[in-house]
Amino acid sequence: MTANASLDFGYPWWLSFGHLVILIPALAALAAALRFRWPRWLVILLGAMTIWSVAAMGALNYVGINSRGTLPTPNFFTAGTGKVLDIGAGTGRSSIMLLEARPKATLVALDHFGESFKSHFGHGPTPQERLQANLNAAGVANRASITTSDMRKLPFDDASFDAIISAYAVDHLNRDGVKQSLAEAHRVLKPGSDFLLMLVHNDRWIKFAFGPALSHGGTRNRLWWNDRLKEAGFQIAEEGTAPATLYFLLRR
Repeated sequence: MTANASLDFGYPWWLSFGHLVILIPALAALAAALRFRWPRWLVILLGAMTIWSVAAMGALNYVGINSRGTLPTPNFFTAGTGKVLDIGAGTGRSSIMLLEARPKATLVALDHFGESFKSHFGHGPTPQERLQANLNAAGVANRASITTSDMRKLPFDDASFDAIISAYAVDHLNRDGVKQSLAEAHRVLKPGSDFLLMLVHNDRWIKFAFGPALSHGGTRNRLWWNDRLKEAGFQIAEEGTAPATLYFLLRR
């Protein structure tokens, strides 16, 4: 397996190291406070800010936002053979996750790769080039292809895929977009097959690291997603959480 260092998912620097913006000034101010005997309450406050900044970065590293991912459940696509669709593949984290976990599968990595994508993942290579480079680095490019399209209108025939995976993509859409993308996923998935949907979960790791600054899911809680998934025609075979993740294992 290729080392994580050879992969570049292109996520914004602040997701892993943004707390340095607080940590470095807090450390400098704490050193000054100790040297010049500033009020005790201020020393305690600066010390708390320093400790929190370090711990928050540690929490994000534990979650592994910029590292290789692992499937949150072993029960997804256990047959392991067939064609999988990655909806909102981005720079390849979920695609590589699937292809490494299921070495006999092939995969279509689909994303719109629009302007919002480019602004989020920065400049440099095109999004497709970055995705292709990561597939190459992971040694799975021979089992993957890239399609540029909107997840709300998939360019595939009915019942085209043996499984679908989507990580932290559908939850970027508005309500109508969510309904459209889930309906399309249901349409292109073969009857009896699996869909693994992963969403950002505002759990204790995210709340500790960011507080209200990253309220990604808004008011869409587990029950909201249950209703939308059932409306789309899916059966919920399993649901659960992993660090920073709410996942649903669905079946058509």
